[in-house]
Amino acid sequence: MSNLRSSFLEQLRIIGNHSGCHQLPERSFFMNGKQFPVCARCTGVTIGQILAVIYFFITKSTRIGLSIFLLGIMGLDWGLQEFKIKSSTNVRRLITGICGGFGIISLYIWSLKKMLKILRL
Repeated sequence: MSNLRSSFLEQLRIIGNHSGCHQLPERSFFMNGKQFPVCARCTGVTIGQILAVIYFFITKSTRIGLSIFLLGIMGLDWGLQEFKIKSSTNVRRLITGICGGFGIISLYIWSLKKMLKILRL
């Protein structure tokens, strides 16, 4: 692997660590023997956030009820795992992360739209 590529991947790992991701190998995906820079749930959150922005630019709409529901799905999976009620899998972490990422960005967009409307911008 080239030094530039290796350096880039290391920077991604550092960013992932600073974002609050635990980066546990058993909760992360691997590609070609290399661990993703963030865990499965954080990978999903990132994908969900990107999808929410794309969705907003296409539809120009946000739904607060759906946003809260999607965040709840991720929170439920986390809670079940945290309190050892049910163990999670990396695929489930990815899917619930996508839900949570989409939900939080949708809430941010909804809040921003409301604030701009109040300020009449």
